Amino acid sequence: DSSPDGKGGERHMLSLVPRARLGRLLRVMLDENEFLSPYGVRSVSRHHAERPFEIHLPGLASNGRAHRVDYEPGESRTGLFGGNSNWRGPVWFPVNFLLIESLQRFHHYLGDGFRVEFPTGSGERRDLWQTAGELSRRLTRLFLKDAEGRRPAHGALNAYAARPGWSDDVLFHEYFHGDDGRGLGASHQTGWTALVAKLIQQSGT
Repeated sequence: DSSPDGKGGERHMLSLVPRARLGRLLRVMLDENEFLSPYGVRSVSRHHAERPFEIHLPGLASNGRAHRVDYEPGESRTGLFGGNSNWRGPVWFPVNFLLIESLQRFHHYLGDGFRVEFPTGSGERRDLWQTAGELSRRLTRLFLKDAEGRRPAHGALNAYAARPGWSDDVLFHEYFHGDDGRGLGASHQTGWTALVAKLIQQSGT
C-alpha cells in the first residue's frame, strides 16, 4: 500500500494487516474485557475465562477428552512447558514491545487521521502514536510506586516497600499477571523486561 508522504512523494508500507482489518483488530485488542489489561496487552483474551476454547480430537491420543484453552492470568495450572511458563493470559514484555513499535510504524504511514478508541467503549479516540504511548504507560506502571510505596510488579513482597534500603530496588520478572500485574516466572529477566527502559526513554519522562 502507498500514501502521500507530505513532500510530493509517496510513502510505502508492507503489512499483513490492511487498514480496514487494523481497525477491527485493535477494537478487540484494546478492549479491557478482552486483551487490554491495566498493565499492557494480555497473551490471551480475558473473554476465555468464561468461554474457554475447546476442541475434540478423534483417535487414541485424545482418549475421548476435550482439549481446551482458557484464560490463565498467572502461573500455568498444568505442567505444560515446565509448569511455570504461561502464554495463556499474562502480560509478556517482548510481545507488548513489538506491538508498540508496530503501532508507531502504522502511525508513521497512516498519520494522525487514523484514530481508535482507547480503551474500546470509552468514547476516547486517539491516533496510533498516542495509543502506543498509552500502552507504554500501562507497562511502565508495573514498576511505579503507589501511594503506599508498592510497585504492582512486586505483588505481595512487602520487603521492597517497607525495608530500608530496598525501596528503590526493582525486579525484572519474566512475565506479569494479566489482572493485578504481579511479577511471575524468573525475577531477573533483564533480557527482555528491561525494554521498559526504552519505553521510559521515548516517553520523555
